[in-house]
Amino acid sequence: MTIELPDVPAGDPLTSEEIRLELVCALYARTRIGKVAATEMSGVNFFTFQRALSERGVPLYTQQMLTLDLQALNEQYPK
Repeated sequence: MTIELPDVPAGDPLTSEEIRLELVCALYARTRIGKVAATEMSGVNFFTFQRALSERGVPLYTQQMLTLDLQALNEQYPK
């Protein structure tokens, strides 16, 4: 996929890798993609992606994720 963006008029230009990481972090934060897919799309390793999320204030584990994990465990191991 190719995305064309206008040049930023002031400041240091962003590299294509920085833009990709920003986009992927935003998609992950909006729950549009999961962490594994996001890591693959970002082009960085898992720990670098985790750090990028943390730097942007994106929670690494949310209440919604916990609820889904508990639901999956309850389905896998019913009482």
